[in-house]
Amino acid sequence: MKCTSRAKLPASLQVGTSRWIDGEVQRYLLTGEYDAFFNGWPGSDFVDTATQATQQLRRALLSETMRRSAGVQFSPCVPNDLYAWSSNRLRPIVYGLFDANERAAVLHLLANSIVFLTPTTTLKALQTERWLSTAWHVANIYLESLELPTLSLQGCNVVGLSQETTCYVSMAYFRETDPFADFVVHEAAHVFHNCRRSAAGLGHRPRSEYLLDIDFRVRETFAWACEAWSRISSTAPSRSDREALLKQHAEHGLPSDDRVDHSEYLDILAEAVRARNGWQKILSRCTVKRRPIMVSLGG
Repeated sequence: MKCTSRAKLPASLQVGTSRWIDGEVQRYLLTGEYDAFFNGWPGSDFVDTATQATQQLRRALLSETMRRSAGVQFSPCVPNDLYAWSSNRLRPIVYGLFDANERAAVLHLLANSIVFLTPTTTLKALQTERWLSTAWHVANIYLESLELPTLSLQGCNVVGLSQETTCYVSMAYFRETDPFADFVVHEAAHVFHNCRRSAAGLGHRPRSEYLLDIDFRVRETFAWACEAWSRISSTAPSRSDREALLKQHAEHGLPSDDRVDHSEYLDILAEAVRARNGWQKILSRCTVKRRPIMVSLGG
């Protein structure tokens, strides 16, 4: 049997060297990818290694993001009271989906979950966001909102990102001209299936530990439908007006998301248009369907 040997890397490129670490940092900045086990990074044990590596990657991300955005004129069109603004924006979806005794708690949770990526909030997010991959995406959303090249040098075309109960939203939100777009509502809709009832201060409900039991298969469909319905229901006072808007939406600007079946999506919205409470129709179409519990009486 013939043996082959792998060419030995130059000493400066071998795992654990300072040049190798610089390469890992650059890989993270360019792609958002990194070794979650931090193999090859210095440290006395795994916790120490992970801590040091995470801090170095985070510092590099923060430094590069601030370097790229330095001197860029930032002219936000942000309301003075973002909590009040978010509460007003999210009230229809909360009132449409939750019982009266739960609305205040859910609305408070959602209003606090919205983080618009200004220079100050972006700086804080890059310093404190638990997941390095999420921090990388936040940096790209922020840079793109300033019309700057992203870290990957490709347009990310992402204007919102949900991580557990935090919704990072691009300042491009206030420049959006699409009449059916509302990515604050879109990202908030994802919080419902990410957040446990206990986190919102709500009591236990049988067979349901999350705010809403949205079927995994249609979670994006649910969020897109909530986004569109938020705009349709807020601007169209009559059923005929809502039908006209839905027709316009179907002809121009359906979600460019391959996780969304357009036929199913439009059918859900059509049911919402015909219903007294369109929010509940969307919810019923997207909720996990459970089989009834069969009770044996014995004998």
